[in-house]
This record gives sequence, structure tokens and C-alpha cells, in this order.
Amino acid sequence: MNHPPIVPTEDWQAALDSVRVQEKMLTRELDKVAAARRRLPMAPVERDYVFEGPDGPATLVDLFQGRSQLIVYTFMWHGAEDACTGCSMFADNVGHLAHLNARDVTLTLTSGGPLADLMTLRRRMGWALPWYSSLNNSFNVDMGAGDGFGLNVFLRVGDQVFRTYSTTARGVERLGSNWTFLDLTPYGRRENWEDSPEGWPQTEPYRWWRLHDEYDPQPAQNR
Repeated sequence: MNHPPIVPTEDWQAALDSVRVQEKMLTRELDKVAAARRRLPMAPVERDYVFEGPDGPATLVDLFQGRSQLIVYTFMWHGAEDACTGCSMFADNVGHLAHLNARDVTLTLTSGGPLADLMTLRRRMGWALPWYSSLNNSFNVDMGAGDGFGLNVFLRVGDQVFRTYSTTARGVERLGSNWTFLDLTPYGRRENWEDSPEGWPQTEPYRWWRLHDEYDPQPAQNR
């Protein structure tokens, strides 16, 4: 197997420093993109979707679990014997949901398969993500996922739901950390260093961080 060239430490450090400049430029560009997302307009969701969940029928408002922001990942479903490996890797990469919940964000999965089959895979894989069946509605198609996969972000104002962001394909592959998910939402990380519109909720960075079992009670418990 081939491997990188072997060089003296000082040459390695110089090469690393050059890459670090590019990394910092990329970080600043990603911050600009996140700031642009927070300034996107939003579109009303006009259909009344009903999903099937572990506790029975659930509306799109119910999926928020009492919070104001919702990220929905549409997990591609082609049958219980053909679980999507890419979507499964996405779910494997999701961390403890308490950190997103603390910033008023719920993250959930939907799939166009029978709920019993979804729950069987969920138990097998040990996922904590809420998962709802969209088998009997047109949510996946309407939100651009069709028979594939995709991710959508929503904001709830009272009982009115608005779509604020959507992505699929390689736009999904870099996601998985609390930070990358929060950067997709209309309110972002809600930290005061961010370039956000006037009036957006913000607090000091770091100070809201907790061990995942030390946050104040949230509107809903992870299911």
C-alpha cells in the first residue's frame, strides 16, 4: 500500500501550516453560508400531514415535540430487507439529542415504510432518534426526497409550520455534529458571535453547554 512521503518534521509542519490556512478560509466561508441560511425567507407548509408514530397518529406540528425548530431527515426506505446503508450511517453519526433540544431544535426521521419495520431497524441499530412513518402521506415527495433521502428544516410559529431549508445528496454527508445541524436552522447556534439578523435569540457561547444529562427539562423527552 502506498503512503504519504516521509519528510523532516520542519517540512511536515510547513506543509501542515499551508493546509491550515486553507482550513481557516473554509471555516470562515462556512460561517458566511450559515449566516446566509439564517436570512433565507420561509414558505408555509400548506398540507396537513399525518404520520404514524409509536404513540399513534402525529401531525407535522406534533413532530416538533413542543419546540420551535424541526429538522426532518427522510430515511430512504426500500423494504425491511434492504436498509439504506448511507442513511444508516447518517443516523449512526447523530450525537445525543439533548444538545439540539437545548437550543429549541428537534431532530427526527421519516420514512415511507410500515412503522413496525422502522421500529425493528431502530431497535436493532440502537438509535435514539424519533422515527415516523410517512407511508400514507405525500410528505417525502412534497419535500423533495421522493423515494430517496433528503433533509428539511422547519420553523413553527404557533400552529403554523414554515419550511426554511432543504438539502440532499452531498449536502447531507457533512452533517452529523450538533454544530452542523444547528447551522442549518433559522436561529443557528444562538450564540452572540454569529452574524444573525437583529432580534434573533442569542446567548454567550460555551456557557449554555452542559453534560447531556444536566440540561434543564425540555418541552419533550427523546423517544
